[in-house]
Amino acid sequence: MRKALVFRNGKIAGTLIQNSPGNYEFIYDDVWFSNDKLPAISLTLPKSQKAFQSNHLFPFFFNLLSEGVNKELQCRQLKIDEEDYFGLLLATASKDTIGAITISPIETVK
Repeated sequence: MRKALVFRNGKIAGTLIQNSPGNYEFIYDDVWFSNDKLPAISLTLPKSQKAFQSNHLFPFFFNLLSEGVNKELQCRQLKIDEEDYFGLLLATASKDTIGAITISPIETVK
C-alpha cells in the first residue's frame, strides 16, 4: 500500500491511496470537506465524504504526469518503471506542478 497527501495551494485536501496495482482510493480530508468555501479539487472528484474508488490511477492525477521524452528521462533518472504511474506521481508531483495541486508521499510502516 502506498499513500500520499493531496494539497491544493499548500493546504491538505485529501489522501490518495494505492491499495494494490489495480485498486486506488481518494478521500477528502475532513477539514477540507467541512469548509464550504473550499472547492472540490476536480470536477471528476466532487466533494464527498465517501471514498472514491478506481481500478486505475484517477485521470485527474494521471494528468499531472509528464509525457513522452520527459517521462522517459524522469523514469530513467529516478529508476521508476514507466508503467508505475503512482510511483512516478509520488516522485515528481511534490513541487512545480502545473496548477494548484501537489502530492506528498506518506511513509507507511510495513
